[in-house]
This record gives sequence, C-alpha cells and structure tokens, in this order.
Amino acid sequence: MKLKDIMNYWTIFFTGLTAGGFSCLALQGGLLAATLATTAEDKNKTPDWLPTTIFLLAKVIAYTILGGFLGLFGSAFQLSDTVKIIFIVSASVLMLGLAGNMLNLHPIFRYFVITPPKWAARLLRKQSNLFLLGALTVFIPCGVTQAMEIQAITTGNIFSGALTMFIYTLGTVPIFMALGFVTTHLSENFRARFFKIAGVLVIFIALSNLNAALVLADSPYTYQNFVFAFKETFLPSNQVTNNQLTITATSYGYSPREFTVKNNQPVSVTINSKNNRSCARAFSIPSLGISKLLPENGSENITFTPTSTGRLAFSCSMGMYTGTINIVD
Repeated sequence: MKLKDIMNYWTIFFTGLTAGGFSCLALQGGLLAATLATTAEDKNKTPDWLPTTIFLLAKVIAYTILGGFLGLFGSAFQLSDTVKIIFIVSASVLMLGLAGNMLNLHPIFRYFVITPPKWAARLLRKQSNLFLLGALTVFIPCGVTQAMEIQAITTGNIFSGALTMFIYTLGTVPIFMALGFVTTHLSENFRARFFKIAGVLVIFIALSNLNAALVLADSPYTYQNFVFAFKETFLPSNQVTNNQLTITATSYGYSPREFTVKNNQPVSVTINSKNNRSCARAFSIPSLGISKLLPENGSENITFTPTSTGRLAFSCSMGMYTGTINIVD
C-alpha cells in the first residue's frame, strides 16, 4: 500500500474518531447506554469493559461486511444527486432532533430517539446478546456514517468498500468505549454533561451536512456562496484565466479551487486525478448537470460554454469538497 493510500485511510479513521463518533453517539449511544444499564446486575461476574467490547466488535464486523456489499453495488450503479441529497437531509434532520434530545431542549425531541421494541429490549438484556445489538446498528446508521457508506459505493470495489467501512467504524470505537466507561463508572450528573457536549458537536456536524446538501442542490444559500459574495464585495479579483482550466483532484479535494473565465466562450476543464479514493472522484457541476466519475489515477476532460455571468460551483458527490468558477464579461 502506497503512502498516499495510507494517508487517505488515516483521514477516514480520523473522520470516524471525530465527526463520525459523535454523530453515531447521538443515534446509537443511547441504545448502548440503556442496554449497559440493564446488565448492571452482572457487574461482578464479568469485567466492566467486556459488554462494550462485544458490542463494538459486532459493529465493526457488520459494517465491514456492509462496506464490501456497497463497494460491489458501486461497481455496477451510482447514486443520483437527488438520492444523495435526500439521504443527507434526512440524516441531518435526524441528527438535529437527536441533539435536541441530548440537550433536553424540548420533550418533542424524544420522538427522534430510536428504541428497540419491548421484545427486542428483553432479548438484549443479556450480555451475550450485545453482539446482536452491535450487528443490528447497521440498520440505524448516523448521518456521517451514511456519507461514508456512499463513499464506499463510489469506490466501486468490494475490497476497497469493506476497508473503507472497517477503518471508519474502527475510528468510532474510542468514543463508544468512553461512553461505556461513563455509563458504568461515573455519576449521572457527569454523564448528562458528557451527552450535552456531544449534542453541541452533533449540531455542528448536522449543519455541515445540510450545507453539503445545499451545495449538491446548487442552492445560493451555502456557506461557500456567502464567502464568495464577501470576497467579491470586499476583496475583488480581476484576474481572468484563458478558459483552459486544470484541476488536480486528490483524496483531500480539488486544487486550485477558484477560477475566473470569460462568458460566451468555450471553457475546457482538465481534471487530473491522483491517488484519489475519496468522494472527490465523483466530480460534478450541479447547475450544468455535469457529472464525471474520475479514475483513481488519470485524467478526464469537460467542455462547456457559459451563457450568463455569475458563479458556477463544482463539488464532489457529497458536497464536501467544493470550488468556484466565476464567469465575467
């Protein structure tokens, strides 16, 4: 495995360790904490860390298998932007509702909490069934996990998809181990504070996801558009390229990210993909309906002729990596 490949998977691991871990904590953490509480009577029979470890082992195995199937699916099909937007918005709304419950903002947010039916709760009271609980979390993925699942699809390879989900889920392990410790060792007061901090972080993640959905929908109300408007107003640039654009696409996004071209003149875009295994492989210009699946290494060319001045946004398939083509007279 090349150094750049290792760095890309390190990025996936770090996503699980931070954004993924906390967003999953909002959705799956309450379920784990409640189940751990029901196993309190067995505390003297088994080590405190064992129930959480059983849960996480099953979760990692289940998501790795899922990643393999998603990579296999991606080798034959690609999700449309509309489907991606629906997934992202739905997950973000759910995350905001869960964060509201974690912060005790209003009783209505309790309806966002997914709890197992009574028969399942009785089944899962035994520590031996924590493995089943961990495996079943694939049916209640958090927002960031859904984004990572789509990335597994874009790999178009059963092994790359499995490795993507394995490393990502492995990154979420420390957060859940911390939850297990808080649940079994610390006071209810500290536990409440722990969830409030996590709730604030989940809100930030959800808003970032919503912004990504707006980018895919070519909405004018994105963070990138507001930054662009500010720069055009207070830091104007009159530098114009010759309508021959070259973009380097890696696992970490696009470079350069800003161009200025002339209106009513053909624009040729050459995208050089280098060791690219992230969602940046799926390059799109939403407002023009242009979408290209880039190779991991290689080049793709796109040509279009703008017919009006303004801003064209380009992005990856998840709206995470973005750039701007400013069209002027």
